[in-house]
Amino acid sequence: MNRSIHHFKTWPLAAMAMAVACSVSAQSETLRTDLPATTTVAQSTTTTTTAQRRAYAPGEGNFSVIPYTSHGYVGINLGQSDYDLACVGGFGCDSKGNAVNLYTGGMFNRYFGAELGYVNLGRMDRGGGRTEAHGLNLSLVGRVPLGVVHLYGKVGGFYSRTKVTASPLSGLATGKESGWEGSYGAGIGFDLSPRSSIVVEWNRYDLRFVGTGKHEVDTTSIGYMHRF
Repeated sequence: MNRSIHHFKTWPLAAMAMAVACSVSAQSETLRTDLPATTTVAQSTTTTTTAQRRAYAPGEGNFSVIPYTSHGYVGINLGQSDYDLACVGGFGCDSKGNAVNLYTGGMFNRYFGAELGYVNLGRMDRGGGRTEAHGLNLSLVGRVPLGVVHLYGKVGGFYSRTKVTASPLSGLATGKESGWEGSYGAGIGFDLSPRSSIVVEWNRYDLRFVGTGKHEVDTTSIGYMHRF
């Protein structure tokens, strides 16, 4: 029940960031198409505005690893994972693990981008063994710049590989599973300089585990992001 309540509290963060980004982007496009271009002054103003719009990321570089994007970045987040898996009576159990996220991304425009990352969700001790997971995450990112602070939300897919080991006395199924499932998250970034930021982030990943099917793993983390 507590995890369900947590789900409804945290999901709106990602949805809100994406919705606000859509609204701001739409308003910006309307303003750009309404600018007059019949005089030299108006043309100059339009050119300046366009140049300002193109400088949508604090960094000045246009390189990105992600195709069809620019203003790329790389980052690393460290934090804690929380496995939504039941414990087994008579055995030690700890649902918390150490999470690491290495990622790179780029922007399609000022408000939208894409991100690719490797996520290691650490391990959970249960049933006299270990349950662990890692995988690749691909997300669309919605970003709302607010000066030196920016809000963002993510939604995408996670290709995970999970492994379960346990004591034969626990009754748990053991083995490996893999496959694509959904992921989403939200965060806030604080710019230290035009090219670097500190980010605080929450994410939820759906994963498949042998014998029990699909379960959620949440992460909370803090990280460093560097723009090209």
